[in-house]
Amino acid sequence: MNEWINTDFETLRWIFLSTLGTYAGIILYCRVVGLRSFSKMSAPDFAMTVAVGSLFAATIANPSPTLLSGLFALGLLFGGQWTIAYLRRNFDFVAPTLDNSPLLLMRDGELIPENLTKSNVTKSDVMAKLREANAFHLNRVKAVIFESTGDISVIHFESSENEALSDEIFEDVTDWKQQPSP
Repeated sequence: MNEWINTDFETLRWIFLSTLGTYAGIILYCRVVGLRSFSKMSAPDFAMTVAVGSLFAATIANPSPTLLSGLFALGLLFGGQWTIAYLRRNFDFVAPTLDNSPLLLMRDGELIPENLTKSNVTKSDVMAKLREANAFHLNRVKAVIFESTGDISVIHFESSENEALSDEIFEDVTDWKQQPSP
């Protein structure tokens, strides 16, 4: 039991130094590659965030991987993230290949049951997001979109607003143009 609770000063010192080194490495990589590395704009971004956290924890809490191995692995992750961002920016086919398309779950207050099924989202999930977004009436909800990141966006108007929605904002949303707007 003692080995599960206690440790020696030498181990704590190395954990401290490893934490400083790994943290400094992550900050340096972020400065070079950019903050996109920790965004949640796509599936690779999410995977990057999880992988960096996992590597950070493994590197600082154990002698294996070593600090140098952990920093090297982090460098590879950040390099891969930069490469994916470069490819997405410069080649139109890359983003649709890597990312899920946003999916319309509700339009003009009406749920789209087949899209709820397709996305494995329940009516209760959508209602919770509507409450979270302070949507007070379904007839004021213009759109609910299941984003490629797994987030749910709610677009609603106050009763005094009667502006039409810009189709450009929804151009990548699956089923946006297919659904008739009353």
